[in-house]
Amino acid sequence: MKLKDNYFLLLLFVCFAIFFVNLDAIFVNIMEARNFATAREMINLDHWIFTTLNNEPRYEKPPLPTWLTAVSMMLFGMKNLIAARLPAAVMGSIVSIFLYRLGLKFTNNNKYAFISGLIGATSFYILFSGRDGQWDIHTHGWMIMAIYFLFQIFQDTGNSMKNAVLSGIFIGCSFLSKGPVSMYALLLPFLISFGLVYRYKSLKYYWKPVLLTVTIALIISASWAIYVYLLDTNAVSKITDKETGRWLDYNVRPFYYYWSFVIQSGIWTIPSFVALLYPYLKNKVFDKKAYTFTLIWTLCAVVLLSIIPEKKSRYLLPVMLPMALNTAFYIEFLFRRFDMIPKKESWIVYFNFGLIALIGISFPLAGYLYFGDRVQNFLGWYITTSVLLFTIGVMILWYLKNRKIKPVFYLTVWFIISVIFFGLPIASKIEENPSYQSITIVDVYRERMDVKVYEFRGFTPEMIWEYGQPIEILYDGENYKIPEESHFLLLATEEEKEEVIETFEGYTIEKIEEIDMNPVGNKHKERLYRDLYKIDKF
Repeated sequence: MKLKDNYFLLLLFVCFAIFFVNLDAIFVNIMEARNFATAREMINLDHWIFTTLNNEPRYEKPPLPTWLTAVSMMLFGMKNLIAARLPAAVMGSIVSIFLYRLGLKFTNNNKYAFISGLIGATSFYILFSGRDGQWDIHTHGWMIMAIYFLFQIFQDTGNSMKNAVLSGIFIGCSFLSKGPVSMYALLLPFLISFGLVYRYKSLKYYWKPVLLTVTIALIISASWAIYVYLLDTNAVSKITDKETGRWLDYNVRPFYYYWSFVIQSGIWTIPSFVALLYPYLKNKVFDKKAYTFTLIWTLCAVVLLSIIPEKKSRYLLPVMLPMALNTAFYIEFLFRRFDMIPKKESWIVYFNFGLIALIGISFPLAGYLYFGDRVQNFLGWYITTSVLLFTIGVMILWYLKNRKIKPVFYLTVWFIISVIFFGLPIASKIEENPSYQSITIVDVYRERMDVKVYEFRGFTPEMIWEYGQPIEILYDGENYKIPEESHFLLLATEEEKEEVIETFEGYTIEKIEEIDMNPVGNKHKERLYRDLYKIDKF
């Protein structure tokens, strides 16, 4: 088989380019810092079961992704950012690959399945989550694998007990990644859509594999939570009460908050919207039943998520999976019929891909005007990115003019790959903070003075990750602990200065350093800033 016809291998190449290249180009964000620091404490403090952050219990999230991250860090380096993000990149690839495999399973159309995988890999939120060390991609990655094997059970494709074991394991792993999130947002919409479109057979046909799936999933899902609850009941109860309350009163948004969900697919926003227009597309797709299935799955996921009071844009990640499958029906239709559809239907295609081409063509000038003199700091990356994006933009316009949509689609994928290969290094060099000072400078003072360092009121995850070890906090939620040492270092925010003076009345307080870990110069976040004080008691 020629490489151009080996869709699975081509998808693997694309996944490598999308998820694994320049993984360390972007600075660590707060969610990543929490996860990475927890993984490091697993290794350094042996907290593999009773997970901690800054040496305090952290049971809000199950530990499977953290275990995987810790193993990756042990293998490839504790301070290696690529190693820390590697498990997420693997799960992002798995999502794309199993979108391909699932699409192939319910349509038996290799080209459609390949398009689904490509759209999945390049959809903004899947792409972002697969390059970011957060746990959403893990829970949905395990679940899409479980759904793949469940589909085969329901379709009675054979090997039902093997499929049951695998689906049960993967559902359990999904729960061990972020609790019941994916069960509700991805699995339940799938089950509803499958029942409405393909219809379930009588339970007598597959009650045994379904029971096996549920049993295995329950055992794996409950294992860690029950163990930790039995041995650290008080901490689990406090965290559970806090997390439960958040579902009702934290980040509460109106029901319609997610109605703009298509924009989370990024570069595929317009095709994704068109693919949702059932009256327009239902008689144009090659498999109406499969198209209806993916459409209901997508919309059902949005509705179920909309019911939950707490809403964040990143919670839409599970919607992106069935939507990639649904959007692929529209793209596949364009592959077959674009040269024949009338102008009143094709204008939106010209607009969508023409806009992408315009961005590519205008990047050299727009980039130069935006970066100004700073372009000298990354001139090689800027020139390479400009040449590639300009060339891709011109080629897209040329193929659009000749009504050849297939190369236009693939060039769009290459557009994303080019940005990742050559554009991300630019992102890491722009708007750097000239006042940046890492918290690791504290160790210089600590070792020179032979004293201990404390955090006054509360820690910042990014700082704990950067520092490399936990820092004891003086505030316990009610009172401040006064260190026994006569001399010590103290980290506090600017706003806490007066409280520090009041708390340590009678001590000599000397500010000796400013810690500013804001990576971007024009954005000052108070939580990324600390004053370092030398405290002496006489």
